[in-house]
Amino acid sequence: MQDDKTGGVPIRTVKSFLSKIPSVVTGTDVVQWLMKNLSIEDPVEAIHLGSLIAAQGYIFPISDHVLTMKDDGTFYRFQAPYFWPSNCWEPENTDYAIYLCKRTMQNKARLELADYEAENLARLQRAFARKWEFIFMQAEAQVKIDRKKDKTERKILDSQERAFWDVHRPVPGCVNTTEMDIRKCRRLKNPQKVKKSVYGVTEESQSQSPVHVLSQPIRKTTKEDIRKQITFLNAQIDRHCLKMSKVAESLIAYTEQYVEYDPLITPAEPSNPWISDDVTLWDIEMSKEPSQQRVKRWGFSFDEILKDQVGRDQFLRFLESEFSSENLRFWLAVQDLKKQPLQDVAKRVEEIWQEFLAPGAPSAINLDSHSYEITSQNVKDGGRYTFEDAQEHIYKLMKSDSYARFLRSNAYQDLLLAKKKGKSLAGKRLTGLMQSS
Repeated sequence: MQDDKTGGVPIRTVKSFLSKIPSVVTGTDVVQWLMKNLSIEDPVEAIHLGSLIAAQGYIFPISDHVLTMKDDGTFYRFQAPYFWPSNCWEPENTDYAIYLCKRTMQNKARLELADYEAENLARLQRAFARKWEFIFMQAEAQVKIDRKKDKTERKILDSQERAFWDVHRPVPGCVNTTEMDIRKCRRLKNPQKVKKSVYGVTEESQSQSPVHVLSQPIRKTTKEDIRKQITFLNAQIDRHCLKMSKVAESLIAYTEQYVEYDPLITPAEPSNPWISDDVTLWDIEMSKEPSQQRVKRWGFSFDEILKDQVGRDQFLRFLESEFSSENLRFWLAVQDLKKQPLQDVAKRVEEIWQEFLAPGAPSAINLDSHSYEITSQNVKDGGRYTFEDAQEHIYKLMKSDSYARFLRSNAYQDLLLAKKKGKSLAGKRLTGLMQSS
């Protein structure tokens, strides 16, 4: 984008009254370049992409501290590669203190500190009181080096350094867009385990102006904290862990299993109704005569057969043949309860209790004592989730017992073979017609 030889954004020096503004581009130039080189048709999309780039500080406005892209004559400047977020370490508070201290030594008319920067400088000066002399010497040395540079070059460098701190110590009210390291996120979630700096914030993980960070008193570790930590570590030891290779194999197997059901990878048959006017596929899916593909999918998992209306009907017939259909009917009744209007919930709870769980219920289900006791207490103040524990118990019972027998049953195997046979016969007929023609 910065290379004029390969069609980059035109960088130019603009005259403004008695001064010159060197090495700037306009927001319109950037937006037009993005639309042209990235084949973007919508200007709004190009502005959004430009704002994402500006939010990271790669391009910054020279007139304010708000890192956004505007499609107008606003002047922007490219950030030096040294200050790119991709090339920089996470700056520390000492670096910020040196920068603010250096600003106070430079041209005050042009680089006067803003109110929030002055407050930050005062806080940092109190925080680093012991080594403030060293910080001051560092800032003084950098100022001497900067004064040896060309005036135009120094002006550009000052703006680039300011933009760098706009990213890492943003203006109050602006969002910090720099990514947070996962280890820092963990430390922020466990503030008691984090080493505090002298002014009440974490030295390594501070990502915004310290003016907005409330200091927290350091609390001594108690016996209760140690007990909680031991309990947590024991739970971690007992966790069931899988090798990464096994997880990868499972993910690959799952992907391969469902590849023919993904219309983005495998074209839908007879056609995809989302990109054509043919709705035959939807008619087939709504039909009570399931295709071979649907029947095959029922065998993938118990949830697949419960999601399919025809699959539930077939499974219910199988359970009726085994005189255990009350399990599925109870599970479906509880699912329906969650969708009932609020005024009908209490009545429906009582109906389900009387049909499946009350003493002498006509369709009694087999619950363990723990789930039955919890459900009995929940019924006294019935709600949509009164039967949650009982439903989970019945779900596991059907999944581990009835569903496995259904997949081995003649009913499912005959249905699966019949669909395969029907598909092969249709293929033979189509081949015969093509040969005869």
